[in-house]
Amino acid sequence: ASSAGERVFEIVDAPVDVRDKPDAVQMNGPVLLIEYNDVRFGYGDKTVLDGVSLTVQAGQRIAIVGSSGAGKTTLVNLLPRFYDVTDGAIRINGRDIRDYTLKSLRRAMGIVTQETVLFNDTVANNIAYGSTGASREAITRAAQMALAHDFILAMPSGYDTLIGEQGMRLSGGQRQRLAIARAALRNPPIMILDEATSALDTESERLVQAALQELMRGRTVFAIAHRLSTLVNCDRILVLDRGHVVEEGTHEALLARGGIYKHLYNLQFQEAGSENG
Repeated sequence: ASSAGERVFEIVDAPVDVRDKPDAVQMNGPVLLIEYNDVRFGYGDKTVLDGVSLTVQAGQRIAIVGSSGAGKTTLVNLLPRFYDVTDGAIRINGRDIRDYTLKSLRRAMGIVTQETVLFNDTVANNIAYGSTGASREAITRAAQMALAHDFILAMPSGYDTLIGEQGMRLSGGQRQRLAIARAALRNPPIMILDEATSALDTESERLVQAALQELMRGRTVFAIAHRLSTLVNCDRILVLDRGHVVEEGTHEALLARGGIYKHLYNLQFQEAGSENG
């Protein structure tokens, strides 16, 4: 217990690098424009992003692809200020995100990742996590949007069923759909999807992808996906390589260009063909 306590207090006492400015303001109103202006970021001597610039209008779906280590997750993690940029700026509605309070900035975002965070509590309370005071009706609507309502009703106590630590009593696809329902309940204008279907089997991926399509409707979306077939409906695809945006366009335009995106797409097609064979 003493050793565990020391570790806990070591974490609690660790300095926080990302914090509110003394004069930080609330971010209110709709999100109309998101801009990355010559953004650079690095860990120590390692450069992860090097001069990334992009403009995203409200309601656009932006896909981000690239090989492992290209900087995809770092690019989206800078938006909710999990880290601050080393140089350059990220702006929402023309204002540097460092001018907003962290709470109001992150309240505008929903995040669904490959690793879902669930608790040994009821289905309803897991969906409502982060949405204090949510009604059962609102929780049910969010579950329906996430295509989770039917499997929840089939559980022994429905929405009051305990799911175990990290949702151990659920399948991978069911866990992901609860995470999507949680994001849907918060109803944020910005969605960040980081490899949300990469760990699922084909059938679960189909259901989760359908739920994600519903979740993305009418929102500004940043989607990272290993499986390129899930990105064809995005408005724009950014190809990252060694911290740079090296290609940008629609799925069809990038295939026609014959560059890195086409190479990644062909590799996946060959892998899928060998698996089916």
